[in-house]
Amino acid sequence: MNSYERVAAALSHKEADRVPVYPILSGVTRKLVNATYKQWSTDAEICAEAFIKSTEQFDIDCVVTLIDLSVECDAWGQKIVFPENEAARPDYSNCVIKDIEDYAKIKKVDYRTSKRMMMHIDVCRRIVAELKGKKPIVAFVFGPLGVLSMLRGQQDMYMDIYDDPDAVLSAVKEVNETLKDYVAALCDTGVDAVMLDTLFASGSIMSKELWYKMEGVFVKEIADVIRQKNCLTMVHNCGKNVYFDVQIETMKPAAISFLYPPDDCKDFAECKEKYGDTVTLIGCVTPANAVIGTDEEWDAQCREQIDAMAKGGGFILATGCEYPANASFDRARRMIEIAKTYGKYNK
Repeated sequence: MNSYERVAAALSHKEADRVPVYPILSGVTRKLVNATYKQWSTDAEICAEAFIKSTEQFDIDCVVTLIDLSVECDAWGQKIVFPENEAARPDYSNCVIKDIEDYAKIKKVDYRTSKRMMMHIDVCRRIVAELKGKKPIVAFVFGPLGVLSMLRGQQDMYMDIYDDPDAVLSAVKEVNETLKDYVAALCDTGVDAVMLDTLFASGSIMSKELWYKMEGVFVKEIADVIRQKNCLTMVHNCGKNVYFDVQIETMKPAAISFLYPPDDCKDFAECKEKYGDTVTLIGCVTPANAVIGTDEEWDAQCREQIDAMAKGGGFILATGCEYPANASFDRARRMIEIAKTYGKYNK
């Protein structure tokens, strides 16, 4: 089986030759093309080359175009900081939304005016041209509430939700209208799926009911656009006590990428039992363990995830969030090797 066939089997809840695998190699891929972090995250040719080279040097089964979480907020003029060895982030000393009255200024914008959105579209186009049909290609998009938090700052946005939820909701709606057009354009590049980062849909951040009101109803519309474009919807959420049930209800994702068991499951085995026939499970190795702990501990966690969730298919071994951007590739290689050996079906 090639990677495309292997992942397709997992998404169909069938056992392939082995468990598909992809440590989420994002910013760390800049090392493969000797680029600075800023070059990698602003130059489509360099970024695409790095992602493509990661598939040549490592036998990963999927490409997820996670660049950073401030790609989309660029469309509203948010100033971005580009550290030398870290992911780009908003300049929170100069937020677009400075007080609660500024939410009214957030309107739908043309994604084509955003350099970073257009750069991401170009990255996807270049990867598709090289890898279509060989490796599944998944475009990564921050959800509307997440984008809004990049324009305001998370803590201030939380307070605003309680002080004036209608003001925040009006801005989320406008951001979502922009994202719907943007996601449609990403689908038109030929990617196989779009992965929506729904960071706030977890018990560690807000209640299930509040998330549904503030973002769930909007990401449902994005998921509808993705389906209309004949692409798959996927979800990424690395929060604690993630809400599988309401996210499945709203977005009907083919797969969920996660780090911790969902709020209604005591462990990963119960998650597999409860949701394994409904959605493909992606994860859930702790990314920080790529730089801390021993090789043996890393290997054990990879095997534990396979033991808990691989049986019957519907599982992809991965890190539960981005592989550390300044780590060595050694433990990514170990994860891939474990999937090839320990993760074999019909041993």
